[in-house]
Amino acid sequence: MSIPFVTLDDPRYGEAVQVAPLVRRVIAKNPSKFTYHGTGTYIVGDGDVAVIDPGPMVDSHRDALVAALEGQRVSAILVTHCHSDHSPLAAWLRERSGAPTIAFGPHAVGTDWVEDDTPDEPDDEERAAAEAAEAAGEAKVEESLDLAFDPDVRVADGEVAAFGDGWTLRAIHTPGHTSNHLCFWLDEQRALFTGDHIMGWSTSVITPPDGNMRDYLASLQRVNDLAPAVLWPTHGAPVTDGKPFVDAFLQHRLDREAGVLAAVRAGTTMIPEMVKSLYVGVDKKLHKAAGRSVLAHLIKLVDDGLVAFDGAQPGVTTPYRPA
Repeated sequence: MSIPFVTLDDPRYGEAVQVAPLVRRVIAKNPSKFTYHGTGTYIVGDGDVAVIDPGPMVDSHRDALVAALEGQRVSAILVTHCHSDHSPLAAWLRERSGAPTIAFGPHAVGTDWVEDDTPDEPDDEERAAAEAAEAAGEAKVEESLDLAFDPDVRVADGEVAAFGDGWTLRAIHTPGHTSNHLCFWLDEQRALFTGDHIMGWSTSVITPPDGNMRDYLASLQRVNDLAPAVLWPTHGAPVTDGKPFVDAFLQHRLDREAGVLAAVRAGTTMIPEMVKSLYVGVDKKLHKAAGRSVLAHLIKLVDDGLVAFDGAQPGVTTPYRPA
């Protein structure tokens, strides 16, 4: 089953675009192979508002948020997870507005990226973007951890995270992409702000040890059970037919897991070789990221008793074999 990805033709950088009643979106100019056009910050409400994923430390995005929030009172700053393209501007917005930052918690201690997770060499497009950002006095944002983020308020699954006139946002714990990942459910519109759990334009990378494939699959099913009318990802266009889309995500992961298991049983022992055979047609600059998700599948298969490994612990450079 192929995933019916949706595209966003014009990011309209710097504009606060009304995307639904009481919902506006401002997209940061931090495009990359992981962020699509950039990080979408959502503003929910009118008068008293909540801000979801303030975004990266990019001056132009900060200025756009200042303009978008003029005349509004920020009552809550919600963060889906603490990656450098989602949470760094939360501290600035907290200082400016006095609103609390709200999330599941900080990044889990002792769960840094797996070995061999150095960034890929940038291609010409990425070099040009980095040079343009430098010329504008901004730093190019890479997919990395924001270890400085620690929310003022920690919310658990199902708790109301913020509310205002005509809107209520409820925390939905969706571990998998990260262990502290939250989605936010807008009660009045049956809409789900999905962060990086579900993106309209691409699948999400699951990076062990903090990323966990078993948790991710369970969290996808949790979203399906909610039956949202619309999914609002932090990266990309909205998904307006949620159940078939999430069903396709689930089937894609199950098919990928079956492919990984078949590769191991056929004698492929190393992750880079599995990626070459499983990701035919996928841009090679994404192969290292794909290898992290393959590792997440392998760890699940080890736990299921179907795969074994040689060495102290499973990793990107570990040999694998049938159990």
